[in-house]
Amino acid sequence: MRIFVTGGAGFIGSNFVRRMVARPNVEVVTFDALTYAGNLVNLGDLEGLAGRHAFIRGDICDADAVTKAMAGADAVVHFAAESHVDRSIATSAPFVRTNIEGTRVLLEAARECGVQKFVHVSTDEVYGSLGATGYFTEESCLAPNSPYSASKAGSDLLARAYCETYGLPVVITRCSNNYGPYQFPEKLIPLMIIHALEGRALPVYGDGGNVRDWLHVADHCSALEAVLREGAVGEVYNIGGHNERTNLEIVKMILRFMGRDESLITFVKDRPGHDRRYAIDASKMKRELGWTPAYDLERGLAETVAWYVAHRQWWEGILSGAYREYYERQYGVGL
Repeated sequence: MRIFVTGGAGFIGSNFVRRMVARPNVEVVTFDALTYAGNLVNLGDLEGLAGRHAFIRGDICDADAVTKAMAGADAVVHFAAESHVDRSIATSAPFVRTNIEGTRVLLEAARECGVQKFVHVSTDEVYGSLGATGYFTEESCLAPNSPYSASKAGSDLLARAYCETYGLPVVITRCSNNYGPYQFPEKLIPLMIIHALEGRALPVYGDGGNVRDWLHVADHCSALEAVLREGAVGEVYNIGGHNERTNLEIVKMILRFMGRDESLITFVKDRPGHDRRYAIDASKMKRELGWTPAYDLERGLAETVAWYVAHRQWWEGILSGAYREYYERQYGVGL
């Protein structure tokens, strides 16, 4: 199987690429623009695997580059996206361009290249916000509340339309909040770990009561492999970790694992349109594909804290911008 992976130098994408390259008879082509969150260091351990893994730097909005790179692929797994809510609130244009137009370009290229499966990786944020009870199912209405989630909902609808109109073999996945190794430091869990390591205040939005269902990236990748191999064309699959916690609970757990005092917590002004609660019903994944998450939150978060403590050079390189020099050293072209 030859798999074309967009955004494969990012957090979830690099974990998925590493998983699939380890499979027999699988070749992966990673296609990534290497914007601020794309990091070739994430794929550094795959160097020298000629014939198993190839990296191509490219923009998913560049139709010619996408079609050329996708040629010969059996499947597409589409991670590439602008994904940080706060950035989308500051300026939405990159989110519309990458998440909507970029997805359209990929879908057109997939039609031309005759791919056998197109896995469109989305988010539970397209469903909007829940009250104190209930769960998002695959039949829940789309009601996005941020420019980011609106752009992802738009890309989901495009993917669905290409399946219905053109018969493109699309499957859509919607996951809950991911965490784990190689997550960019702007996200909640790595940000809090790094601040705690440096003895800095841990900024928590509002009252810290916003609830998320936390999914370890390894569980997400195992679910995506199941969808890639066995998922039914035209279907949507919700992927959740069964680990609902408030943001404040997550921050306190991190401090406990690190032996730091809760006095480091600082409450800051809430962001606009902050969804109160997400919760995923992933029973369809279990029922149809036999998938369940392997990680409970205690184990997963403890391992994640340990990874960031042990990989200080990785996140310090990101904070300093030094990670971008890696590309220049490897390929002779600067970013």
